[in-house]
Amino acid sequence: MSLLRSSLFSIPLIAISTIVLDLISMLVSFFDRSGNLPHHIARLWGKMLLAVSFIHVRAEGIEKLDPKANYVFVSNHASYMDIPALLSTLRHQFRFFAKKGLYQIPFLGWHLRWAGHLPVDRSNARASLKSMSEGARIISERHISVVLFPEGGRSATGLRPFKEGAAYIAIRAGVPVVPVAIVGLRELLPMGAGHIRSGRVTVRIAEPIPTAALKIGARAELTARVHDEIARMLKGSAEPVIHSSS
Repeated sequence: MSLLRSSLFSIPLIAISTIVLDLISMLVSFFDRSGNLPHHIARLWGKMLLAVSFIHVRAEGIEKLDPKANYVFVSNHASYMDIPALLSTLRHQFRFFAKKGLYQIPFLGWHLRWAGHLPVDRSNARASLKSMSEGARIISERHISVVLFPEGGRSATGLRPFKEGAAYIAIRAGVPVVPVAIVGLRELLPMGAGHIRSGRVTVRIAEPIPTAALKIGARAELTARVHDEIARMLKGSAEPVIHSSS
């Protein structure tokens, strides 16, 4: 039942929604070079993808965030649906750090560019550092937040060690780091899966960690603290609810 629903309903609607909303994003980008309107469209896209996949996302801890503040959001990454989950949950204007290869994908890559998301070339340390510095500048000058997946890609199991880029950006920009744990999406759309299962997942948001008094040399300690906090939120979670028809 789940395979049939996913193949005949969810996946085609995901493709259609992505194409249509990407074209709309392209049109509005001619009138809004800030990327703010494309981000609102991306948020709608995320909600649509979750809806047609019959995935319900519940947020915990959203009240800990100041709507007027800027943050570096740091999340675990286990599923392609993590991005729609964050778009549908976080109310701040934010930009993703996305691996450079995603910018070569039609429609997705076009939106990433138009909306002002930041490419990261993990094979080039100098280019990666430049992207991190650009992220810190954007937070400071444009007053928007950023989202990073510091594992460096999706993880099939568990929580991999974190790279220090998120801590570097937060310290350079002087803004708090917010650990975020996405619970349950790996079970609904794991790596290598051919279809999407329906169910309920949770996005858990921890207390923001201030960085204003930290020096760049503290990035390793800050990275470890964020990793431990996300691991704690994942470990303390109940099993994800998967619909019986999945």
